[in-house]
Amino acid sequence: MSTVARTAVIVDAVRTPSGRGKPGGALSGIHPVDLAAHVLRVTLERNGLESSQIDDVLLGCVSQVGEQTMNIARQAVLAAGFDERVPATTIDRQCGSSQQAAHFAAQGVMAGQYDIVIAGGIESMSRVPLGIAASVAGSPFSPALHERYPAGLVNQGVSAELIASRWDLSRETLDAFAAESHRRAADAAAQGRFASQLLPVPTDAGEFAVDETVRPATTEAGLSGLAPAFRTDALAERFPELDWRITPGNSSPLTDGASAVLIMSEQKAIELGLTPRARFHAFAVVGDDPLMMLTGPIPATRRILERSGLGIEDIDAYEVNEAFASVPLAWAAEVGADAAKLNPWGGAIALGHALGSSGTRLLGTLLAHLEATGGRYGLQTMCEGGGMANATIIERL
Repeated sequence: MSTVARTAVIVDAVRTPSGRGKPGGALSGIHPVDLAAHVLRVTLERNGLESSQIDDVLLGCVSQVGEQTMNIARQAVLAAGFDERVPATTIDRQCGSSQQAAHFAAQGVMAGQYDIVIAGGIESMSRVPLGIAASVAGSPFSPALHERYPAGLVNQGVSAELIASRWDLSRETLDAFAAESHRRAADAAAQGRFASQLLPVPTDAGEFAVDETVRPATTEAGLSGLAPAFRTDALAERFPELDWRITPGNSSPLTDGASAVLIMSEQKAIELGLTPRARFHAFAVVGDDPLMMLTGPIPATRRILERSGLGIEDIDAYEVNEAFASVPLAWAAEVGADAAKLNPWGGAIALGHALGSSGTRLLGTLLAHLEATGGRYGLQTMCEGGGMANATIIERL
């Protein structure tokens, strides 16, 4: 491998449909190792590669416990039938885990240490429930952390409430955004916009091929009847300024899913007769206030625009993860984003948020949108637990 800096390109992007992340969801009967193995195996098949050509596999996963422990990336590589000499590692940057996997993969290619890498992610929230890892063998909140934050940090739902309050985002505004997410996702699906990346999954009930989390009939009026999801008496006393606007309807649903992106040096792709579809243009990662927690995409975007020399007006589409409706709305207000370019095919409120898988799911959607519309630059950013955010800019080739 050359040590000369090279261009890192995306050759392919795939994902499973989004399954409801609860028992009885369409993907809930599949072990997460096997779900991840499915996207790895199909990535090879679609591109005519042998597994021995892969230098590394980097997968994001948040709840690394039970069926998702023991370095699930390595287990998935073996379950997929890859050559045993192919290494793999699992990454946890919370919701941005697979976006970070893509960063590490591309940066390794650019540094000359990789030729071909698969970056992706997996999360089975039906089989490994959200928060279960923190219930095993004690709390992650140590005495020193309590000393620094004596009032205590809060869950992401409360952080979403704090953002809605600070940016004066009404319940009506949040619900309207959520309903629009479902409308855009349903329209995109009806037009076949996801077809280039969507991988049908064999299940005991038959082939699963559509996003189970998208609800085309969703309306703002229907969402308005839902009760707040995160209010407790103790939290209401601590945060008397909140009137509790975040509901299950304007939040992302629990989701099962896996996704992967095939990343190469441009030279290697051409050598193999494969088509580079986009190049990685810029990267950023930031830390931010862990109480507000979900505001990180704002400084991450400012940093990556400064590094890239681009303005927000130069970006043709933005994928900003819809963990909660307040997050992309506050982001758009702060960076001056065009609402029409924000999650144009719907976001996680409709398409689901399978935690460790979401980063490369968003990246695949962004790539497909740029190709469908002839756009040049795409920006992806997502909030992450603990008050962090990644940002990525890709350039369609």
